[in-house]
Amino acid sequence: MGSFSKKQEDLVNSSWEAFKQNIPHLSIVFYSSILEKVPIAKDMFSFLKDCDGIPLNNPTLEAHAEKIFEMIRDSAIQLGAKGEVEVADDITLEYLGYVHIQKGVTDYHFLVFKEAMLKTLKEAVGDKWSEELGIAWELAYDELAAVIKKTMCW
Repeated sequence: MGSFSKKQEDLVNSSWEAFKQNIPHLSIVFYSSILEKVPIAKDMFSFLKDCDGIPLNNPTLEAHAEKIFEMIRDSAIQLGAKGEVEVADDITLEYLGYVHIQKGVTDYHFLVFKEAMLKTLKEAVGDKWSEELGIAWELAYDELAAVIKKTMCW
């Protein structure tokens, strides 16, 4: 991994703050974007399995979206500080790898997930969106995804 600049870290942090301002709506944008591309992914999420569409005002869905975006934001911070990504203490890499294997996650799912993340962030920041902001989130996501894939023995 190359260097992750302070400016990139600042871009990720400011857009993270924008995301947190409207988690109920943006979590729906995020999961809707995923299901538009991969409808069967619904079965990968326990909080979507028995629902028609994306449930509104679902605390589990919102908490999951927040945790994902927070992990990616934390990856950006780690890249800036250490040049590498380590998963937070409360979630082990082995567990993340195990869950992704059990759910049947493929490389294509990681790509769809990244596209949904970028679409959601673009909506969160509105006219503050820039290519540079998108690249910063992509770098952080790609590094986190690589760590998870490694635990999946890819």
